[in-house]
Amino acid sequence: MRTLVSIASALLLVSTIGASAQHMTPQQERMRSCNTEASSKHMAGNARKTFMSDCLTGKVSTTGSTTMTPQQEKMKSCNTQASAKHMAGDARKTFMNSCLKG
Repeated sequence: MRTLVSIASALLLVSTIGASAQHMTPQQERMRSCNTEASSKHMAGNARKTFMSDCLTGKVSTTGSTTMTPQQEKMKSCNTQASAKHMAGDARKTFMNSCLKG
């Protein structure tokens, strides 16, 4: 009887591990695609570390093009507007704050 329970437990454990290996989290999927991309480009050392860091944070897509997050795009737009108006100091800070909020 104990042997049967042990075998059943082992089978349950193996099936659970197998099922969880098939369902990767979004971060695991991103890690896999970034790693594949770095390997296909034959990257190593610091270049690979930099690429992986940028890829995992979304600065570089797995197709190799640079992408910006919506917040980064908004920051760039607000910064461009403030520069066009020749703002500096507290006026620029106030403008940037209101621009980024709305």
